[in-house]
Amino acid sequence: MSVNSADGSARLDVVLVKAGRTKIRYAGELLTDDGTRVAVRAPWAGSGVRDFGFVRFEPGDVFTEYYWRDRWYAVKEVRSATGALKGWYCDVTRPAARSGPELVVEDLDLDLWVSADGTDVRRLDEDEFADSGLAETDPEAAAAARAALDELESLARGGDFTALLA
Repeated sequence: MSVNSADGSARLDVVLVKAGRTKIRYAGELLTDDGTRVAVRAPWAGSGVRDFGFVRFEPGDVFTEYYWRDRWYAVKEVRSATGALKGWYCDVTRPAARSGPELVVEDLDLDLWVSADGTDVRRLDEDEFADSGLAETDPEAAAAARAALDELESLARGGDFTALLA
């Protein structure tokens, strides 16, 4: 079920939760929901520019985001305002849950960046993950999170990454 916006497109609010609190909430356009995978398109929801050194997210960027109900990650294709592909930012998360007009995703700190040409594959925030204490409080979830990051990295380095989004 979705909420229709004034222009007739389906709207879905993405709610990113971290450590039990809402980290960010933003509206996106629901592209597809096949019962397992949800795809949403949304403009960069951050305030101003976020420069990671290897990529910049900035106003005008468009994210096509893929969430799974049966996988421990989300993949966000990032394009500039002109449509140029910047790459893919992957969040390790618990499986997504959709309830009416909301898609709730719990961020587990681990991330992966894959550049548009596939030559730059970076594991991110492993220190934050270690500091989160998830390995002690929920060892099964921590193991699933590490396995998800390994899977994403393997797909990115093996050249099969874009097949994941087809």
